[in-house]
This record gives sequence, C-alpha cells and structure tokens, in this order.
Amino acid sequence: MPLRSTSGSVARRGVVALVAATLACLFAWTPTASAHGTIVSPATRAYQCWQTWGSQHTNPAMQQQDPMCYQAFQANADTMWNWMSALRDGLGGNFQGATPDGQLCSNALSRNNSLNTPGRWKTTSVGDTFTMRLHDQASHGADYFRVYISKNGFDPTTQRLGWGDLDFITQTGRYAPATDINFTVNTNGAYSGHHVVFTIWQASHLDQAYMWCSDVTFN
Repeated sequence: MPLRSTSGSVARRGVVALVAATLACLFAWTPTASAHGTIVSPATRAYQCWQTWGSQHTNPAMQQQDPMCYQAFQANADTMWNWMSALRDGLGGNFQGATPDGQLCSNALSRNNSLNTPGRWKTTSVGDTFTMRLHDQASHGADYFRVYISKNGFDPTTQRLGWGDLDFITQTGRYAPATDINFTVNTNGAYSGHHVVFTIWQASHLDQAYMWCSDVTFN
C-alpha cells in the first residue's frame, strides 16, 4: 500500500507539472497587444480618466466630480486600463468606411463604447496653435497622423461625433520610431469653447489604425 500511495503522489505531481508547463507556454506566447500608445496631450478620453482616477477608481467622489469618467469605469474599466490599445488591424486607410458615425471616439471597438457617450468630459485648455504628443510604449513610429476638429455648432455634451461633424485640419508626414512624438496643430483662430480633437494614428510597423477623441477648450 505505501508503494502504491507513493506512486499515486508522483503521478499527481506529474500531472500538475504538465499543466503548469502547458500554461507557462500559453502565457509565453501571448501577444503583447496592449503595448502601444495614445495621445497624452491633449489627453484622450480614456487616458484622462486613467490618469485622473486610475489609482482611485473606487472613489465615490468620481460620480460627482467627473461623471463622464464614472460612467466609463462603470461600463468597462478595461477601457481605461488599456488606454494604449484602441487599435484595429487592416483598415487599409478606409477609416470612414470602417467606422460608423457615433463610434469614432471608441474606434468602433465595442469594449470602448462608453467613450462615445456625449457629456461634459474634462477638457484641456489650448490656444489657436497647440502641440500634440503621442506616447508610444513600443516605439512603432507613424506613417502619419490625421487631425480633425469638431465643427462650430457641434455640441459634445449632447451629440455623438460623426464624420460630418468634423473639419479636417492637417495630416503629418512620417515619423521614425520613438517613445514620444510631438507635432503642432494650427487652427488659425477658427474655434472657441469646447471642441473635440479627433486624431487618427496610422502606425508604421503594421497596418494598425488608432482613433481617439480629446476634449479641448480653446482659449
């Protein structure tokens, strides 16, 4: 009997070791899809919520102080934890055709749909000319950035953003791989008050498109 008991223990330990090794292999091959980036200035909606409330996301004060971030955390906190991974593959530059009206701020990703919700999102104060900064954890570089601003008369507090609500402002050239990329946007004094800056980043390493909304107040 002791011999059989010992053999059974050895067998069980072998099974446990095999399962552990299998799981280790699975984790080892898990792609690092989240290691990308976002526009951190002026902050995108998910990044602003993460930066402000990430370390205190259970604080009940958020509901009163920042109701748009509160509803986003309630809908799916992963939207904020993965502020750097709002990407889609293989669009081939067909951004408008692949992204329905009302889903621009989420890049048509259902998990990020809370970012499309109209309301009083916290804004960044900017001037007529301002600098945008991409922080890219993986330093992919950019084929280009395309920047739009919501039209005068569009109300981000009551309306979901559609393509017809945007003025095209600029498209940059190519940027070499870097952790931080800065570029300047000039609006020629055409805007005032609360607007949405809508940015498309076409990454260089693959056909990956990122789309975000940043809320700004023009001084």
